[in-house]
Amino acid sequence: MLMEPKEFWEDKKWARENYCELQKQFRDKWVAIVGKKVVSYGENRGDVKKRAMELTGKKYIPLIYVESGAAIY
Repeated sequence: MLMEPKEFWEDKKWARENYCELQKQFRDKWVAIVGKKVVSYGENRGDVKKRAMELTGKKYIPLIYVESGAAIY
């Protein structure tokens, strides 16, 4: 069974804690976080992950979708 490394979970936590700041720059985008910073972003989740993997050499990269906050449910 494969488990994500500790750094993956730390980056995921950082993304949640900094979501409001991410919303200011990356509205309605997928964002890849490595080392507690954005390494790739865009509209296509697969492209964002692929680019982040190419840039960092990491296999496990947290991706989050940053909503604009304008959605009505």
